[in-house]
Amino acid sequence: MTKQHYHVPTAAPAPPTAWYSHCVKVGNWLYVTGQIPADPDNPDAPLPADIAEQTELSFRNLERILTHVGYDLTDTVFARVYLTDFERDYPRFNEVYRRYYPDDATLPGRTTVGVSKLARDALVEIDLVLYREG
Repeated sequence: MTKQHYHVPTAAPAPPTAWYSHCVKVGNWLYVTGQIPADPDNPDAPLPADIAEQTELSFRNLERILTHVGYDLTDTVFARVYLTDFERDYPRFNEVYRRYYPDDATLPGRTTVGVSKLARDALVEIDLVLYREG
């Protein structure tokens, strides 16, 4: 089984202190590195203060990565979500998340955890595992 590493020029770049691929494809599986809400069009801009805006930016990065390698959010098997203020942000995060995964029949598995700190003081980080037939 081959393994391919992708650095996606249209997604927010890795910070200079971190070394990772945006995603790694192994066979039909795709593992996407956690995305924080860095604006892919202006990665050095301050992060928005609002969890909904941060979640949207995280998904914008995820979608750019997936598009680059020929996957789609509908291929998501599992999502991991990290929130720095779980109790405050969980409901509003879910409102945005639901727009990206609207179909109950194809909802991915998911773990959501509260953490003490994320890069750049982000409120949210999301990583994905995807599978595509063929």
